[in-house]
Amino acid sequence: MRRIIICISIFCASYCGIAAQEADIRSADSAYASEQYDRAIELYESLIKTHGESFELYYNLGNSYYKKGKIADAILNYERALLINPGDADAHFNLELTKQQTVDKSEPIQEFFLKRWFNAVQDIIGVDSWATLGIISFVLLIFCLVLFFFSKFMYLKKLGFYLGILFIVITVFANVFAYNQKQERLNRRGAIIFAPTVTIKSSPDDSGTDISVLHEGTKVFIRSSLGDWHEILFENGNVGWINKKDIKII
Repeated sequence: MRRIIICISIFCASYCGIAAQEADIRSADSAYASEQYDRAIELYESLIKTHGESFELYYNLGNSYYKKGKIADAILNYERALLINPGDADAHFNLELTKQQTVDKSEPIQEFFLKRWFNAVQDIIGVDSWATLGIISFVLLIFCLVLFFFSKFMYLKKLGFYLGILFIVITVFANVFAYNQKQERLNRRGAIIFAPTVTIKSSPDDSGTDISVLHEGTKVFIRSSLGDWHEILFENGNVGWINKKDIKII
């Protein structure tokens, strides 16, 4: 009887938590719709801290910051949204639209075409979708193996064999894609510059040689860290050092 009461209590607490979260989301969406962007930002930020990351919260937060004209904050949250759901066309469009308002317009290094295709396929869907696809294809692979080894009909054996090969390929690639995206979320190397202007140094010291000047909203990649400094890689391939206080990690 006590176990039943405990289970009911847990269920009720969980249900109340979900209901409260949905109410907070509706309040944030309502604030955005009524152009109360400061209030919407406050609510979306609170939801992320309380209930954890989600594509929708980061995307809506990015939209709210964009409406307020806070370009760096908007880019940061669009990038965080795309870490969770890299295939979303609206987030990509809004991110590119926002980037057009930044000062720095460096061209990214062109990747080898096979790597570019690999990344394009990988980013069609997010890590959870790839993991689900991997599980489904593995179950279907087992079914195909059963069909191949135990079917009495040759055409079913052939069907099981060829479909099995297909599902092996899907299972392997789905797991590789899911692993890569999971690592990108765990080991975040991308960052956005938040200082209006920042001088990139040749060494992790204020007395280092000035290499270049970057501006708010520019995306960089962290290579290593030393004290209060990050060694960063620009999108155009250049390397330099920046103080940690001038960037926020995606």
